Amino acid sequence: MKIASFLTLLASFPHDALEPIERNAIDFSLFGLHIQVTWYALCIVMGILVAFLFSIPSAKHLNISIDDLSLGLCLGVIIGIIGARLYYCLFSWDQYKDEPITILTEIHNGGLAIHGGILAAFIFVLLFCKLKKIPFLDLAEIVAIGFLIGQIFGRWGNFFNQEAHGGLVPGYPNLDVQRHWLSRFLPNFIVNQMYIAEYREGIQEYVGYYQPTFLYESILNFIGFILICLLRRYHKKYKPGDGFFFYCMWYGIVRFCMEIFRTDALMISKLKVAQVISILLFIFGLVGIVFYHRFSDKNRTWQHPEGYLPTTIEMNCMIDSFEQEYLFYEETKELPSSKEIFDKIQEFSKEIENDNESKRK
Repeated sequence: MKIASFLTLLASFPHDALEPIERNAIDFSLFGLHIQVTWYALCIVMGILVAFLFSIPSAKHLNISIDDLSLGLCLGVIIGIIGARLYYCLFSWDQYKDEPITILTEIHNGGLAIHGGILAAFIFVLLFCKLKKIPFLDLAEIVAIGFLIGQIFGRWGNFFNQEAHGGLVPGYPNLDVQRHWLSRFLPNFIVNQMYIAEYREGIQEYVGYYQPTFLYESILNFIGFILICLLRRYHKKYKPGDGFFFYCMWYGIVRFCMEIFRTDALMISKLKVAQVISILLFIFGLVGIVFYHRFSDKNRTWQHPEGYLPTTIEMNCMIDSFEQEYLFYEETKELPSSKEIFDKIQEFSKEIENDNESKRK
């Protein structure tokens, strides 16, 4: 009886009255020009800005100038978006072959493949680091975290465009049951947007509520971001560049799992392109981080990015030096001047630096 009453209450919900959120966040005229800014674009820009602000302390920590970081961001974003668009259009050529101009004119409606952006950004970072003489893994550490942040925000652009979703939620064709299933753990504004009535062959062929895989991926990317922050803070052997390899493994797993649910996958024959690339991405990250920790400088960690920490013998020499200064004070009752102390520290630091330089050779 209670179930029947509940379903009767649900049946009163006006599903057909739901309208998708307007895609244009800003729509105005300026000097006779009609300007439209979509929510999709705003989400991407927000992700870029937050990623840049978060990367500034990391860049300073790794001795990368803000000028180089800013230049790399501006060029990298453009190249990354071009790569993401071309990658998507390449695997969806049937959609664009009749009107190739839409590759440029309809980018605001979505159609960016993150794997294409990752590949383009990887090539760009390699060239940029060579030009600016920046260690590749140092900048890759910053870029990888930036990608995670950008994807956290960028997936909400898919939300506004009603794309990158999964299949129908349990309960179809009963819309009331479907809505109740989503409403158990999601706010109404997300549930409402997941009601899709627009027909797209092979992607959304039925009117109903669809899985918000964009949200699942955004949350998992946020978890990955938190994990990297925790590893940086608490793992003593975390090295600059580990974040890059971690990103490859983490996002490889996340995207592989999301492709199981998504209905808009790019295909090669019967294989989902994103799943194949995700497997390769995970293998690259795993092999990379193993070899990196096996063959790179053990002393170079996130806490000490310059590496070459004083050895036990060097620390004992420093202690002996201060002991001598103390015995001198006991005999003469004269304290060394601040300049003498500073000169002594500089002299000792120079000795360690020269010794480490000879070790590197």
